[in-house]
Amino acid sequence: MAEAEQTADRPPRRRFFRALAYLLLNLPIGVAGFSILFALTSLGFSLAVVLIGLPLLGLTALLARSLARMERARVHTMLGTYIPAPHLVPPAGGQLRRWTAPLRDGATWRDLLYVFLLFPLGVLQFSLVVGAWSVSVALLALPVFYHFVDDGAYRFPSESLHWVTVDTPLEALPWAALGFVFAVLSVLLTRGLAAGHARFARALLAAR
Repeated sequence: MAEAEQTADRPPRRRFFRALAYLLLNLPIGVAGFSILFALTSLGFSLAVVLIGLPLLGLTALLARSLARMERARVHTMLGTYIPAPHLVPPAGGQLRRWTAPLRDGATWRDLLYVFLLFPLGVLQFSLVVGAWSVSVALLALPVFYHFVDDGAYRFPSESLHWVTVDTPLEALPWAALGFVFAVLSVLLTRGLAAGHARFARALLAAR
């Protein structure tokens, strides 16, 4: 109930721009998280036979949990979805047992899976959002944009293959109207991707 109240209190425009920023940030954050954790995980498993890899894997698990905690905060702040975090009780025993405890916790592996999947998801989401909004803005701006082409005429798809030529405001208006339709679809796409990602994050990062 509190989550719904927090989401409802935000102006729709602010919620939309936060969702758009979230989807665009998934690519650089996903690349960074995947690169670091993949390198540490590979090194940890390769050195596990000489026991040096176990503390390294424990450190990797702690890093994955820290990144997942950051993602829960980011999803809550930018998408309005609260995700309860699992709490790991420190085990009794020696230092090695404490370092490797996260490896025995299922939540750690879900955190690690989420960070790994954020990379391909970030690529897909970034491509869809940037592609959709690029087409929308280009079509909406065509009544003004075509004036700044070298000879005052915009030809699509190229100068040699000019299937469509726009060189008057009247010819540009239907394309601007189409750009408005694309903009509405882009808004729906952005909101749909953000809502889908919030459900995906909750499925992997929420406490069991």
